[in-house]
Amino acid sequence: MRIALFSNEYPPNVYGGAGVHVEYLSRELARAESGAHQVDVFCFGHQREKHGNLRVHGVAPEVKLPAQDPRHERLLDALVRDLAMVGAVEAPDIVHCHTWYTHLAGCLARPLTGARLVLTTHSLEPHRPWKAEQLGTAYESTVWIERTAYRNADGVVAVSAAMKEDVQTLYGVRPERVRVIHNGIDPDEYRPRPDPETLRRLGVDPEIPIVLFVGRITRQKGILHLVRAIRHLEAGVQVVLCAGAPDTAEIAAEMRALVEEARREAGAKVLWIPEMLPKEDVIVLYSHAAVFVCPSVYEPFGIINLEAMACETPVVASAVGGIPEIVVPGETGILVPLEAEGGSSAEPRDPEGFSRALAAAVNDLMREPERRAAMGEAARARVLAQFSWRRIAELTLDFYRDIAEGTASV
Repeated sequence: MRIALFSNEYPPNVYGGAGVHVEYLSRELARAESGAHQVDVFCFGHQREKHGNLRVHGVAPEVKLPAQDPRHERLLDALVRDLAMVGAVEAPDIVHCHTWYTHLAGCLARPLTGARLVLTTHSLEPHRPWKAEQLGTAYESTVWIERTAYRNADGVVAVSAAMKEDVQTLYGVRPERVRVIHNGIDPDEYRPRPDPETLRRLGVDPEIPIVLFVGRITRQKGILHLVRAIRHLEAGVQVVLCAGAPDTAEIAAEMRALVEEARREAGAKVLWIPEMLPKEDVIVLYSHAAVFVCPSVYEPFGIINLEAMACETPVVASAVGGIPEIVVPGETGILVPLEAEGGSSAEPRDPEGFSRALAAAVNDLMREPERRAAMGEAARARVLAQFSWRRIAELTLDFYRDIAEGTASV
């Protein structure tokens, strides 16, 4: 098959799970044992790469449209790039789009090329109302684009069972057009790699147990709830917040204020690394962490948890979205109920109670090093058994074939 993947993210421009997904899925599709498939990635940027059957085409047209509101610029830029993608793609059998940024391109490419359109549900805009802070009224346009794409797609990959239910409820997608295929991990890349010197270079003390967060500064990831939880942690630990790429100036300022407050009031040491670190450094942090914390208020899957688990680190995570399909309570970590109004996309009904519950779960694990070690071993074993990218690619190819043949079913 000729497969075209449309994505706003691709290395080196990766800031979320969708970019990780496209990077590894494209690689495995191109070298899949089931055939010599031509895979073309069209992404936002200036990338130009060729690796065997995999070609990467960065799309960066020199067109800047006037915006009524500066917050609309991101939407308008995406639409221009979408048009460029449609013009550049060559006779694909499958066009596979990732996030609303490229959905319009998929909707246009489908009739223009005759390709079948596939979407992956990395997230859904109606469950991310805080995006209005970032996009202004353009947020309503992103919801419309996403809704239109889901109603026109030939097939939908849901990264979790929770997302399958959401896409059917929100957009009325028929069950036979949706298939659950989880995200994956490369267990050869993500594995325990202790390196005390790297920790010291980052300002982390290798001798003090680490409570780790890795992710963007966005309300979706719940980072502010974790920072508020720090004052409730028992002394003798260091909290490492590997958190960058704030959505807005306002949430960045809120983060700074809360971190300073935590440093004044908490018994734990707090280290905030405000830039997005190279993958190699993050793997070292995972490898040394005593506990990884994922306090998301909305998480369709939660690939970040797989990364930590592959490095034999137990996870404390909120019980939302696809996370319960990854973290097994009492075996690979602890799940903390969000107790939110309106489902998995809402803020916790009791934010202070949620922060205290996160801290209590971390404290429980920190008191039991042998239990943590057993959970870490079980976590990696689960990753190896269930979440390799090679397996995810073969399942995705099976779905492509079924869509092409008109036999797709749940």
